[in-house]
Amino acid sequence: MTDYTVTSKALTSTKSDCLIVSLPEKGDLPASTAAADDALDGQISELRQSGDLTGKSGTMLLMPLKDQPWKRLLVVGSGDKQPVPLNAYRTMVRSVITRLKDTPVKQALVALADVEVADRDEAWRLNLIGRTAEEQLYRFTEFKSSKDKAPALKKITVQASSASAGHKKALETGVAVGGGMSMTRDLGNTPPNVCHPKWLASQAEKLGKAHDNITVRTLDEKEMKKLGMDSLLSVSAGSTQPARLIIMEYKGAGEKQKPHVLVGKGITFDSGGISLKPGAAMDEMKYDMGGAASVFGAMKAIGSLQPKMNVVGIVAAAENMPDGNATRPGDIVKTMSGQTVEILNTDAEGRLVLCDALTYAERYKPETVVNMATLTGACIIALGAEATGLFSNDDALADELLNAGETAGDRAWRLPIWDEYQSLLDSNFADMQNIGGKGAGSITAACFLSRFTKNYRWAHLDIAGTAWLSGKEKGSTGRPVPLLMEYLLSHAK
Repeated sequence: MTDYTVTSKALTSTKSDCLIVSLPEKGDLPASTAAADDALDGQISELRQSGDLTGKSGTMLLMPLKDQPWKRLLVVGSGDKQPVPLNAYRTMVRSVITRLKDTPVKQALVALADVEVADRDEAWRLNLIGRTAEEQLYRFTEFKSSKDKAPALKKITVQASSASAGHKKALETGVAVGGGMSMTRDLGNTPPNVCHPKWLASQAEKLGKAHDNITVRTLDEKEMKKLGMDSLLSVSAGSTQPARLIIMEYKGAGEKQKPHVLVGKGITFDSGGISLKPGAAMDEMKYDMGGAASVFGAMKAIGSLQPKMNVVGIVAAAENMPDGNATRPGDIVKTMSGQTVEILNTDAEGRLVLCDALTYAERYKPETVVNMATLTGACIIALGAEATGLFSNDDALADELLNAGETAGDRAWRLPIWDEYQSLLDSNFADMQNIGGKGAGSITAACFLSRFTKNYRWAHLDIAGTAWLSGKEKGSTGRPVPLLMEYLLSHAK
């Protein structure tokens, strides 16, 4: 655990293993850098003039110090643009924490909150520093017999213009969001022989015990059957692991205030079912519960920050496996809403669990419902790993989520769910089929979900490309927790 504090004391009044300041390529030094330069008799300016410090974005110089309250000085370049662009600032902070991880620094004094960032205030910068530090210090070593040495960094003090309640709250919020992302990443990285629906339910129970403002209920298959959730249950039919519907309720406001509901796809392993996936990279299908993991992460952050609002998290958890009991292509199932679905491809299973969970969400008379799902490979083809696909039946809600993503640096891009696409889901034998053909795969998946969300304001986030990294850096990213938290906290009283 890392401890975080805000200070407004003079830099020379704060002892630290390392002071971190920024340096632009040209122009005046930020106030904290100028103060450090004065304390060091102009050494930073001399290094700048000699070319040893260029100020180019992301460049760094770490040097030992003597007879100073700081044992080391780390100077990081902020680039040639003033104010600094958002992405450049994020990259700068990320680079600093990554560099510190490889040093014996235990206590760091971070003086980067006075760097002017385009269209963002100091509170935003404090928030980002806290969140980024948590992101970069994240480690997942649960299943390694020989664990890597943990970073020495245990305390981060952030220099600010004041140690006001607002500035402290901004840093606290960033740290809490980073902590939520860590939980999301832990769940996404856990192997599927451990992370199955019942285990996810046990993690919800632990979350409820850790936060007395969160209550947890879990529905088993028998209870879901009584509710008519045959679509969800059709996905778990081929697995020895029973499905679960997990409900986490946070109450931070009065009973009359309508809750914001988060719904997550929790396919703890997706083999494709009878429509079996290719073997290559199938191991990564443990992250098909990325939507569920993001609900957990957001609820953890909400439980820590205790905003004055009501939030409900719903996770539809199932494992999609092939055996003699598995659902077949051509089967027709009835959803909780009463609508029927012809299943043409059992690998389009996420929408089958989500549709029943979205119907269940209606009982809360929600203010809004936002569902997250690693739903379609087509979204990865369309948007890559940069932007989450956003679909909504409400323009105002869509705009709020897009703006939240821009503010948090967890961006989304809106795609259409026009009526013209709905006919691609027509079935000769049921009310609809679960796939729409080769074209517009992400859109037809969203169109399918939209048929179960007509009675409330709803948005769907397709996080197939953003919730997980493949390749050498393989692992869960913690997205879209920052977007979700920015959106939710904007509605707190």
